[in-house]
Amino acid sequence: MQRRCFGTPNSRLRGDLVQDLYLKELRAYKPTPIKPSDSESHVQKFSAPKAPHSPDEGDIAQDLKAYENQQVELEGQASPGEAAAPEESWFEEEDWDEDGEKAAGSH
Repeated sequence: MQRRCFGTPNSRLRGDLVQDLYLKELRAYKPTPIKPSDSESHVQKFSAPKAPHSPDEGDIAQDLKAYENQQVELEGQASPGEAAAPEESWFEEEDWDEDGEKAAGSH
C-alpha cells in the first residue's frame, strides 16, 4: 500500500517564494523624497505677541508722592485723635478654689 504525503518539499519552496516576493517588493519600494515645503502644512508660522499696554505714566509721580505721604497704620495703635481701644485678653483663666480644686461654675 502506498501512502500519500501532504507535507511535500513544495511547502518549503512556497515559503521561499513568499519571502522572495516580499524582498522583491521591499527592494522596489522608493519613498517619496522629502521637500522643504512639506513641513509648512504642519508647522505654524511664529509671530511675536503684541507688546502689553503700559499704564498712563503721567500720574505715576503724583501717585508715588501720595503713597509716600500716606500715614502708616499699625495694628494695635490708635490713629491720631482716636482713643486707643483696650486690648482684649483671649486667654481664659480657670477659677480655682483655695483648696486647689476647680471651682464649681467653671467648665
